[in-house]
Amino acid sequence: MTLQLVIGNKNYSSWSMRPWVLMTQLGIAFDEVKLRLDFAENSAFRQAVAGYSPARTVPVLVSDGFAVWDTLAIVEFLHEEFPDHGVWPTAARHRARARSLCAEMHAGFGDLRQHCPMNIEAALPDIGRTVWAGQEGVRRDLARIEQMWTDALQTSGGPMLFGRFSAADAYFAPVCMRLRCYALPISAPVRAYVERVTALPGVARWIADAMAEADFLDFEEPYRSARSP
Repeated sequence: MTLQLVIGNKNYSSWSMRPWVLMTQLGIAFDEVKLRLDFAENSAFRQAVAGYSPARTVPVLVSDGFAVWDTLAIVEFLHEEFPDHGVWPTAARHRARARSLCAEMHAGFGDLRQHCPMNIEAALPDIGRTVWAGQEGVRRDLARIEQMWTDALQTSGGPMLFGRFSAADAYFAPVCMRLRCYALPISAPVRAYVERVTALPGVARWIADAMAEADFLDFEEPYRSARSP
């Protein structure tokens, strides 16, 4: 089986980060195809992605010419194709809970996404303080994330949400990046979890690649008109 993963800029593309980190951390080999993000209808990005997926969005996993798009679908495909790699937790109830957490992240937390877009190379604590003070929705989203992470870690005993690394941790890796970038207030146990996720080899590789991109996209930078020094 030959796998390709089509992704966007590593500094900004939180959706792309999830399957990339999952596959890298679990040792599932793939070829990376990175496209420069541009969401204009007829952009080169849209045209290039259309060659892989009719949805024209990233990420896309291509397996011997068969395209799987949407991060949840990609995770389930990987689970079925690599059942011994630990994509999901082993215990049935833990799998169900992990899937519930991922689905909640997939469909929700719109205020956090809107006001704190992923920007790995940036440090925006002043923006984080302003957002925290002025956006009740962000505070509500973060309270729910704290609750779900704390409950999972207390049940599993850590170090990851369900003990060993799984799709749930890959799914929340972009949230960890947001918490770091905007220095949002979190509890000590949650901060420790963020640090453990950040230290994972797969996450560390993604961060290093994002820092090396040096590709400023103004439409992904609502708080900056130019790259910070």
